[in-house]
Amino acid sequence: MTTTKDPKGKGGTETQEKSNGGMAGGIMKRLRRSASATEHNLSSLRNRKSTQNLFDQHGNPIDLRQYRKVLDKDENGNGTSNGNSEKKMRYRRTQSVTRAEEISTKEEKQRKAQPGRPIHRPRDSLFSWSSGFTNFSGLVNWGFLLLCIGGLRLGLENLLKYGIRINPLDWFFFLSGRNEGEGHNALILITYSLVHISLCLAVEKGLAMEIISEALGMFIQIVNIIVLVCLPVVIIHLKGHAFSLMGAMTVCFYYSVLFLKLWSYVQTNMWCRQTYYQKNPRERRPSITLAELKNGHLGDGDDDEAIPKLVQYPDNLSYRDLLYFLCAPTLCYELNFPKTTRVRKRFLLKRLMEVIIGVNMVMALFQQWIIPSVRNSLIPFSNMDVALATERLLKLALPNHLCWLCFFYLMFHSFLNAAGEMLNFADRNFYCDWWNANNIDTFWRTWNMPVHRWCVRHLYIPVVQMGYSSRQASTIVFLFSAFFHEYLVSVPLQTYKIWAFLGMMGQIPLSAISKYVERNLGPRMGNIIVWASIILGQPLCIMMYYHDYVVTHFQNSLNSTTDYQS
Repeated sequence: MTTTKDPKGKGGTETQEKSNGGMAGGIMKRLRRSASATEHNLSSLRNRKSTQNLFDQHGNPIDLRQYRKVLDKDENGNGTSNGNSEKKMRYRRTQSVTRAEEISTKEEKQRKAQPGRPIHRPRDSLFSWSSGFTNFSGLVNWGFLLLCIGGLRLGLENLLKYGIRINPLDWFFFLSGRNEGEGHNALILITYSLVHISLCLAVEKGLAMEIISEALGMFIQIVNIIVLVCLPVVIIHLKGHAFSLMGAMTVCFYYSVLFLKLWSYVQTNMWCRQTYYQKNPRERRPSITLAELKNGHLGDGDDDEAIPKLVQYPDNLSYRDLLYFLCAPTLCYELNFPKTTRVRKRFLLKRLMEVIIGVNMVMALFQQWIIPSVRNSLIPFSNMDVALATERLLKLALPNHLCWLCFFYLMFHSFLNAAGEMLNFADRNFYCDWWNANNIDTFWRTWNMPVHRWCVRHLYIPVVQMGYSSRQASTIVFLFSAFFHEYLVSVPLQTYKIWAFLGMMGQIPLSAISKYVERNLGPRMGNIIVWASIILGQPLCIMMYYHDYVVTHFQNSLNSTTDYQS
């Protein structure tokens, strides 16, 4: 039995669809032409529940509830998928754009064919974002030249006002402490640190040989490094007159670095010891017989002789290994450091020459420019003359920033590269592109990589593993850093304030502000915030500490400094 399809049914369906489509098209045209619906798109009109104020162009009210089904069909593409409707819409837009470009091209050709020699065409100004112009290197050169002219003017003003103050003999007296202190107390205190170093190594050997328990050994190590960092504070406080300023600064810096290095040494050996005893629980390592030592059978016969054997725990516990780590340009201990195969003599000579020349430049800037500016800031800062103190701050900002940049290059590039070259230390990542930092957090993660890696490896990660959040761990890291910033300033000056500590803790809200600026105003404004904090924050700290140092130690000098004012 066969069946035939009714052609009228098909035709009736097509007629119905056409009528619906026509109805939908008419309604959509009425909605698009509606004078009261110009601020609404079609989707908002479809979802509109009230039609009280919706009229067409003739003033007749439009009730969307009567045409809900038709509007829904139009929204769904008359029963087709949303993807097909979007493709059709994109195709129509592409066609319209292409058509507009064709019209513009034809119009331009017609204009050029005119005998009036037209020279104008649609173009944007170069400073408009829509122009796409990005080459502003000439303006960068202009800004750099203007900065150099301003700095040259300030330098010439300083030279005309104070004359030539540079005296290399004074540098020698300051660095050697010849006219300050008594004897060589700083050198004695640095030599005494060998006691703490030897105790640390002895305890590590005792822990490796299981002579002392883990709890007792770690207690001794903790007490040892705490006494190590507190010793300069006590000695300089009791015998401050016996130390020169440079000697006290050297001692504090040396003991701070030694504290971080011994912490890393103890913690790394603890990790190795835990791994070692997991692999060999309660087992002694087999001793090497004299016959094996003579025949060279110290390992497996399948080892490749070309590959150097790595040092394993506890073979690293020796004075040679520990002293190499103490001299290496890093704060994080490893059993096997990456090393170079040779010393590049020309590279080493360049870095040493940079250190020698750079130190003289920094000392000259200090003596000629910074010292007079700091002295002149004393009276305005004491009298809380905000306008004059701000002027002194801005005047001090330029030479201080130049000295800070020179110090960064000398320390993190010249000196540390020279030390790494002499010791064949291969990891020379002492700094990253901190000058491109878009927020304060990125700056502190990139400008001092040895300290950053130490904080992440030995402080941040262990604190997070203890169950604290990343924000709490970051706060602890900033607290730790703030303590040592205050330690390196207050102890040598014997002026126990909290300005450096507060300055470092202030980096936490400043980091949030810089991230907000970066997120809302762009990375360039975030980078400006970073540079502003560096240029203005350091001279402000110097002025505050100089004021407190003079008030604490030279109260009578407040009256005599009026002669230095400009």
